[in-house]
Amino acid sequence: MTWETTYQTWKNFDGLEDGLKQELSELADDSLKLEDAFYAPLEFGTAGMRGFIGAGINRMNIYTVRQATEGLAKLMETKGEKEKKRGVAIAYDSRHFSPEFALEAGKVLAKHDIPSFIFESLRPTPELSFAVRELGALAGIMITASHNPAAYNGYKVYGEDGAQMPPHDADALTAFVRAIENPLTIEVADEVAAKADGLIKIIGEAIDEKYLALIKDVTINPQLIKEVGKDLKFVFTPLHGTGEMLGRRALAQAGFEKLKVVEAQAIPDGDFPTVESPNPEAKSAFNLAIELGKKEGADVLIATDPDADRLGVAVLGTDGDYRVLTGNQIGALLVKYVLEAHQSAGTLPANATIIKSIVSSELPTAIAKSYGVETQNVLTGFKFIAEKIEEFEVSSSNTYMFGFEESYGYLIKPFVRDKDAIQAALLTAEVVAFYKQQGKTLFDGLEEIFKEYGYYAERTISVTLSGIDGTSKIKAIMDKFRQSAPEKLNNTNVVISEDFLALTKTDGEGNVEKLTTPPSNVLKYQLADGSWVAVRPSGTEPKIKFYLATQAHSNASAEAKLDVLEREINEIVGA
Repeated sequence: MTWETTYQTWKNFDGLEDGLKQELSELADDSLKLEDAFYAPLEFGTAGMRGFIGAGINRMNIYTVRQATEGLAKLMETKGEKEKKRGVAIAYDSRHFSPEFALEAGKVLAKHDIPSFIFESLRPTPELSFAVRELGALAGIMITASHNPAAYNGYKVYGEDGAQMPPHDADALTAFVRAIENPLTIEVADEVAAKADGLIKIIGEAIDEKYLALIKDVTINPQLIKEVGKDLKFVFTPLHGTGEMLGRRALAQAGFEKLKVVEAQAIPDGDFPTVESPNPEAKSAFNLAIELGKKEGADVLIATDPDADRLGVAVLGTDGDYRVLTGNQIGALLVKYVLEAHQSAGTLPANATIIKSIVSSELPTAIAKSYGVETQNVLTGFKFIAEKIEEFEVSSSNTYMFGFEESYGYLIKPFVRDKDAIQAALLTAEVVAFYKQQGKTLFDGLEEIFKEYGYYAERTISVTLSGIDGTSKIKAIMDKFRQSAPEKLNNTNVVISEDFLALTKTDGEGNVEKLTTPPSNVLKYQLADGSWVAVRPSGTEPKIKFYLATQAHSNASAEAKLDVLEREINEIVGA
């Protein structure tokens, strides 16, 4: 079916939602925008589906949400009547149409006689993960576009373990979704009737309280917090998202009394009016927090993205200005503290293990090794960290201590099975207290780590290739690397080439080993000096990402290596 035919089907559909009908009318004379909206459906990737809000099969709207949920319902029905009755937990963030999309999902499930548990108001993604486990639900749905700009929304699907749906079920779900020829004809239950029949149940404070009770165990040294926490000054901003729901309560509950919240950004708002983008890795997102931090003399600034699964941190540098840390630097600080605190307390297990993604820094690996702790690497996507946690619990082979991804995602306690910025905020505050007790800042702590383990530096290059030709361009770049793998980068030999799609690991002499991860479209090149480069398409956005990592005896040298690698990668991509 051509995009024109699909467009005409939508245009001629009598029951089309009024707002979408108006949008189609406005786009009638713009064939390029119409084609982009209808040429292909949104696809599931490492974190569900995500896209612009609007009319069309390539947009987020009530019909694409219905289609995704219809596919989920059909998947659940294959599990049997008893299993599907366990239902689906549903949460949503502060984005435009998030409450509406959550309700639409519940109405589709109700039509299949599948109960849903929908939060009464916006909630963080980690609480959705927790709710799936707490309620014994078979699945979960989170309506969010994470840290994307205001024009986006998205849909994440979770399995019964509270983790984002693993590849096997995600592939089956995708097959069910794609088999639906016309999302406009999907039937939904009446909301009032579904609630009366107990098929749509509203949840809220009871789940909040259970989550907050468990989060008390995230902090490791309560005495430290008792002595220093009450005097610690820090600023928290939820960037107009869900972090306000639990963040302030969790931090106050732990004993961090001098918490200042950026009140202008504590108000949920899908327009994110005070920031260019609600992304806690960008310094511009910290502008108001920096302003308040300077006024209050804050030790640290903490920001959560709209669905509060990612955490950004800004620390006071020696120049008196606040410096936004990278996701890898935050990960290194947290790993170092977790292992040091447990070792000091005599509670570090012999089989302690940290887990990180293959595109994250090797600095935490070096830190863990110095404590006799194993590091395991997994594919990008927190569901793979969750799979390892489950594996550890079943086999008792390892004790999970910490998991992270370079993209600002961290998990301390596994009662949640996704990255959790509320947990990470608590632990970060404790780490700041640890250094403050010694008369040091978090910046000092990071510098100590570099001096002990070497200077590690990382950089991510994201190339956006939107539109109809974007997918083919991304494929062409990946093909180019596969067909002509670099033998040298920064005038340094590539000693190991890994292809996670072909599952091959090739050394400099041509010897090949089999990789044991699930297949994934990722390439990684390790250099003789410890540097490495990885390339992968984004799972949820029209981007291809290049991950660069170096290590050296000084920060300047490590950064200089990154500059050379970036130039060479840009030359390869642009050639």
